[in-house]
Amino acid sequence: MSDRTGIFAGDDPFIIARRWLEEAEQSEINDPNAIALSTVDKDGLPNARMVLLKEIEDDAFVFYTNYESQKGQELNQAGKAAFVMHWKSLRRQIRVRGIVTTEEGPKADAYYKSRSLKSRLGAWASKQSRPLSSRSALMAEVAKVTALHGPNPARPSFWGGFRIDPVEIEFWADGAFRLHDRFVWRRKSGEENWAITRLNP
Repeated sequence: MSDRTGIFAGDDPFIIARRWLEEAEQSEINDPNAIALSTVDKDGLPNARMVLLKEIEDDAFVFYTNYESQKGQELNQAGKAAFVMHWKSLRRQIRVRGIVTTEEGPKADAYYKSRSLKSRLGAWASKQSRPLSSRSALMAEVAKVTALHGPNPARPSFWGGFRIDPVEIEFWADGAFRLHDRFVWRRKSGEENWAITRLNP
């Protein structure tokens, strides 16, 4: 598109997203890779929470969590999700909607091993999203799994990655007098080619 500004340069939205994230890593104080992830439950009621995006692949966005958590169950049930990344320091945001699949192979194993030992044991100990009687009960469970799994725990079968393969990616940049710049990339699931449209602010 001839009137696209420099920060939107290029036709590959994943390259743009990686560049924006790299720039945010220089300016955001905490968690520049934080995303507000939205799901729906079996009744269609929406849910949202912050999670950390761990990778922008050539065709998808990847994060990790407990498959048995509320978000994990909702992601598996619906097979679709959306998220937004917002960087206050850069006055930019990215919105994504797409199809969800799990990442349970070597890539999930490698990421799990890259985490601190306490975080790996915590993944075993936490029955995420389920009721907890007390903090001391949680710490007792941590001690139990530490004794059971030792200093090199394997990745739990109930913990791994989710990959969002987008059908829509929107880039937003702040503009003077609220005349913002917005461009959206759209494609049907499974297609490679994107249609790019400039949107009104």
